[in-house]
Amino acid sequence: MTVTAAMVAQLRERTGAGMMECKKYLVQTGGDIEQAINEMRKSGQAKADKKADRVAAEGIVVAVRSDDMKQAVMLEINSETDFVARDENFTAFANSVAGTALHSDVASVDELMNLNIIGGDTSVEKNRQELIAKIGENIKVRRMTRLSAESVIGYYLHGARIGVMVALKSGDETLAKDIAMHIAASKPLVISRDQVSAAAIENEREIFTAQARESGKPQEIIDKMIEGRINKFVDEVSLIGQPFVKDPSIKIGQLLKDKNAEISDFVRFEVGEGIEKKVDNFVEEVMAQVRDND
Repeated sequence: MTVTAAMVAQLRERTGAGMMECKKYLVQTGGDIEQAINEMRKSGQAKADKKADRVAAEGIVVAVRSDDMKQAVMLEINSETDFVARDENFTAFANSVAGTALHSDVASVDELMNLNIIGGDTSVEKNRQELIAKIGENIKVRRMTRLSAESVIGYYLHGARIGVMVALKSGDETLAKDIAMHIAASKPLVISRDQVSAAAIENEREIFTAQARESGKPQEIIDKMIEGRINKFVDEVSLIGQPFVKDPSIKIGQLLKDKNAEISDFVRFEVGEGIEKKVDNFVEEVMAQVRDND
């Protein structure tokens, strides 16, 4: 039976798999779409293994919170392309994994992958493998974190690429969300000045010293310049030392004082941070395929 473009399109729409994958399975099954879907699902493990070394640096951040707002979980789940990250099958998987994590006590991704996915009878890992077979891209549950709070946890998602959770010892949900939005924009490293590591300060001191020496100023002036810039750096990376993005006339520390609140912890995820992305040369790829087909 001849495999038509319409048949390939139909299978691709139903599975989300790549065009060539769809054509391959239609050829194998003589154009039987239902059988092709079954064969694609059966090969999920093989496909997952084959695609495991492909860089997955796109994806989404998902966060979920308990009804009492005192427990929350955030995860980064990666795909190879932004197109797949917007696919409804991918987002449904991500939300199910987040719900599974929230309703468990697991502390690591490895533990999470062995749990049965919420509302199902197969593991998160099995569902991941099946999604890889369906979509045709490598998919990874890269990281997860869990927060608990004495008072409330607020979270903020900037689109699906940046996620922040904030735990308050006192204060309300509105304040927690406002601070989460601030963290998404301002990227603090720590809560307070005393939490900035000595290594980070020394690294900045070396940079500032090298820059100041080029000014030609006397050493005592250079020393004052360096200390001033170190103090500025520590404030810039400390949450409570940063000007509040919604009202730059006050700092986060003052905002908390005015609200009689305290931050116990925060976490910020951004999709793909720390992953070395492959830069594709599509012209070379196309030419290589042309040469192979000659």
